[in-house]
Amino acid sequence: NWSGSLIVASLTGAFGSSFLYGYNLSVVNAPAAYIKKFYNETWERRYGFSVDESTLTLLWSITVSVFAIGGLVGAIIVTPIVKFFGRKCTLLLNNVFAVTAALLMSLSFLAGSFEMLILGRIIMGVDAGISLSALPMYLSEISPKEIRGSLGQVTAIFICIGVFTGQVLGLPEIFGQESRWPYLFGAIIVPSLIQIVILPFLPESPRYLLLEKHNRSKAEKAFQTFLGKDDVSHEVEEVLAESRVQRNTKLVSVLQLLRTHAVRWQVITVVVTMGCYQLCGLNAIWYYTNNIFSEAGINHETIPYVTLSTGAVETMAAVFSGLVIERLGRRPLLIGGFGLMVVFFAVLTVSLTLQKTVHWLPYLSIFCILAIIASFCIGPGGIPFVLTGEFFQQSQRPAAFMIAGTVNWLSNFAVGLLFPFIQGGLQTYCFLVFAAICFAGATYLFFVLPETKNKTFNEISQAFAKRNKVSLEMQEMNHYPGERKSSAEQESNFTSSVDNGETKKGIV
Repeated sequence: NWSGSLIVASLTGAFGSSFLYGYNLSVVNAPAAYIKKFYNETWERRYGFSVDESTLTLLWSITVSVFAIGGLVGAIIVTPIVKFFGRKCTLLLNNVFAVTAALLMSLSFLAGSFEMLILGRIIMGVDAGISLSALPMYLSEISPKEIRGSLGQVTAIFICIGVFTGQVLGLPEIFGQESRWPYLFGAIIVPSLIQIVILPFLPESPRYLLLEKHNRSKAEKAFQTFLGKDDVSHEVEEVLAESRVQRNTKLVSVLQLLRTHAVRWQVITVVVTMGCYQLCGLNAIWYYTNNIFSEAGINHETIPYVTLSTGAVETMAAVFSGLVIERLGRRPLLIGGFGLMVVFFAVLTVSLTLQKTVHWLPYLSIFCILAIIASFCIGPGGIPFVLTGEFFQQSQRPAAFMIAGTVNWLSNFAVGLLFPFIQGGLQTYCFLVFAAICFAGATYLFFVLPETKNKTFNEISQAFAKRNKVSLEMQEMNHYPGERKSSAEQESNFTSSVDNGETKKGIV
């Protein structure tokens, strides 16, 4: 089932998208001291006096957390973009934001403008907000249902690879020096250029071509390319079967989706999983790894290399998840990941609290951090994106990803901005907050989340039908109350729209 085109599309799409998201999470960590010094020197050159410590801390917090504000903007604008340009073209056009951000951030030191660095972080956030919706959407629509979970995990794997790459390039031997830190941001251009070169030679999402553009010929060619076979009639009929149930492929707005009784629990589940994805505390560790290891008693010169282990562990855990997700399923990996995080957060709290009384406890703290990261990447790190693509029909998917992205980035911003104050107020007990969130998320998913592996989109909708108290056949009436046409009229309209001189009426 893994054709060459499918592999190339997933790797290229992820390298220029989710990879950059992960990279920008960790890239600000290593050069933090040098960037703060740059801020101070720029301030002194402009105003004749050094910036006070509180203002410098505020500027740095803004630099870190403003990435999430840009991500929120990207998540909001992605729906009309993927509707008009399609999934693949959206990923291509998104590179404009990445290249612009890279130039602004890498040239900020030469220009003597810390505002350029902050603006670049915002624009890079917009790129991430668009890519984290468009990429999972694209991958879920080009993959067969038998490997949809594994292919969807490519998003999470490349986030982890991006984090690890940012840590490696931030080492003192490479770009982690005062004179070289701008190169860390200039490196963003490389994945973007690779995606720009390769992605145009790959097809658009066949589901998008068939259901939204009504172009059967191109959809069949796309299916043939991605599946690596000539006879794709079964796959085309499967998509058309979804459309016959849905009756109407008009895109649903966010407000319509929120009002649709037939997908109420799908929306709630996406909000919970995406909220827990960010609020579970992993971003706190990614953003402030150096501070956590310092508190654990690790020598300052050793911290960059210990930090490197976190990126390696999360990458291996994400790859492991991708290998077993189609065997174990989404549900046990997601619930189990959150459950393990609860345990290790509790142990980490005890370890940090007592570390000054027992000499080996700092090493237990490091183990707990690595275990938390591995637990996250096994399930919660990638499955929320997979589920968002699986829960909804074609016309609902862009709005669903917009809701998921909004929750994702608002939660990301909250953690990045508030964690230093939570850490300062609660000290070693700060991670109990995240343990409580993980426990609440695991409990909810245990009672609500059905297994979705190897199921069609219609079968997944049917799994939620009982909880939503509506049959699958009634979903269309819930989508567009007051606008439903007769069944015969819709069949006729769909036939002629997909036809375009190519499709026979008998197919419908």
